[in-house]
Order: sequence, then C-alpha cells, then structure tokens
Amino acid sequence: MIFVSKNEQETFDFAGRFAKSLKGGEIIALNGQLGAGKTVFVKGLCRALGVKDEVLSPTFTLMQEHVGEKLVVWHYDAYRLSGGEEAYMSGLTDYFGDKSGVCVIEWASNIEDAFSGLDAIQISIRRIDENDREIEVSDGKNKS
Repeated sequence: MIFVSKNEQETFDFAGRFAKSLKGGEIIALNGQLGAGKTVFVKGLCRALGVKDEVLSPTFTLMQEHVGEKLVVWHYDAYRLSGGEEAYMSGLTDYFGDKSGVCVIEWASNIEDAFSGLDAIQISIRRIDENDREIEVSDGKNKS
C-alpha cells in the first residue's frame, strides 16, 4: 500500500489509521532519510493506541517504552547502531514478538539482521519535497 501525505498532520493521521490494524506482537521496520517523518509516524501510531505521554525519538536511549490503553509501544531508534548484534547485546530484541505490545524501529535497516526471518511490517517514508511524503507499507517476512 502506498499513501502520499501532504503534511505532518496527514502522516500522523495515516499512522493512527494504520495502528487500528495492530493486535500485538508486530515488529514495524520503519525506514526513511533524516527528516522524512518517521517520528511523526510513531507519534500518530502511539496516540491511536492510547499513549498519553510525549513521544520523542529515542536516539540516545535507543528505546523508549510507551504504555498505551490498548498496547505497549516499544519505540526504537537504531540510527546509532551498526548491526543486529549490537541490538541483541543491548537487549533491544527482548521485546520482539511480545503480544502485549508492538516494536516500532526507526532506522530499522541498521539492525535488520536482528529480525531476519521474523514477520515484520516494512514501512518506508520517502521525502518527495518539503511537505509531501510517500509512505509505503508492505507486510511479509523480512527477506534479509
């Protein structure tokens, strides 16, 4: 599925609609260049799942846990990681598949070998211009 967002609010709203399909246990591999809107997407997803606290990118903490009314969101930022081994050694893979929540991984391509072979929802956000973004969602097994 491809969606073209015209602004941050549309990205936020699209993520909220997407969140309604989540049951728990999903791994969401989120990729896109710097400033593409990955964190805006996570904010919309969290809001739809009933998260009340502020959602910021966990660049320096690597992972933040957001407890929602429906599910827990484990929000990762793998920007500073160089592979799945680092994710594993940091304990970030401990939540993969946990049915009480969802794992949302910004810069997922940096640690894709950590979830290789697992069902992961791939979401790519591509910057078209200053405001517009192409959001592509694909289900299926990670082929790494």
